[in-house]
Amino acid sequence: MSNLYARCWIQALPSTACVEVDYPPLLEGRLQRRYKRFLADIETESGDVVTAHCPNTGSMRNCCEPGSRVWLYDSNNPKRKLRYTWELVEVAGSHLACINTHRANHLVKEAIQANSIDELGGYEQILTECKYGSENSRIDLLLKGVGVPDCYVEVKNLTLLQDEKGSGVFPDAVTTRGRKHLRELMDIVGNGERAVLFFHVAHTGIDQVSPAWDIDHDYSATLAQAVDAGVEVLAYRTAISPQQIVLNQPLKFDLNPSA
Repeated sequence: MSNLYARCWIQALPSTACVEVDYPPLLEGRLQRRYKRFLADIETESGDVVTAHCPNTGSMRNCCEPGSRVWLYDSNNPKRKLRYTWELVEVAGSHLACINTHRANHLVKEAIQANSIDELGGYEQILTECKYGSENSRIDLLLKGVGVPDCYVEVKNLTLLQDEKGSGVFPDAVTTRGRKHLRELMDIVGNGERAVLFFHVAHTGIDQVSPAWDIDHDYSATLAQAVDAGVEVLAYRTAISPQQIVLNQPLKFDLNPSA
């Protein structure tokens, strides 16, 4: 696992095993603007303004307000085009969100390896970014075990808090790619194997998860079809601070929270 921030402990429950990785601490700053999807201008505590890489292709709704308190990873790598990576943001002055979508796969993989996710236990091998399906897709994690069907795990990073009740929704923008992944997962189930949509909830204010029907009705309807077809949905929240991130709490998933 590369470029993970300081003292990153990965676990699913306090009693389970964990993995520690040491890196330099994160730097604090204030967001000036996010632009061109992958760029963010940030004023550091020293008063300098740096341009950081924004590792998030989504809309980042409610997570990129100018003036927000943010934290950066300093690679100290002169060969990188952008030395800094934007990692965390303080939302509404009280919650933290990890906007680096690349962290999700690493955290979920490490948690599975540590036997910290009960629903995904019993597999001896974890493969990543494997090609599969009829629509030329790649699965985030492919779990293999003796005497059990292969398990295809699609990981989604969720950071959109919808309301003060703690409702988190996905997606935060219309996603045709997301619908393709759901179709592929349904085909996996149809072939007699196991398919899991895993929501990595990287927002400390979210207590439950549902589809964003008002943002992308087509995706939400396809997700409902996928659930009916046998695709499993898991949601786990991370505890986040500038010192550590912990995958530690299963959350309720509700297809129709207002019903």
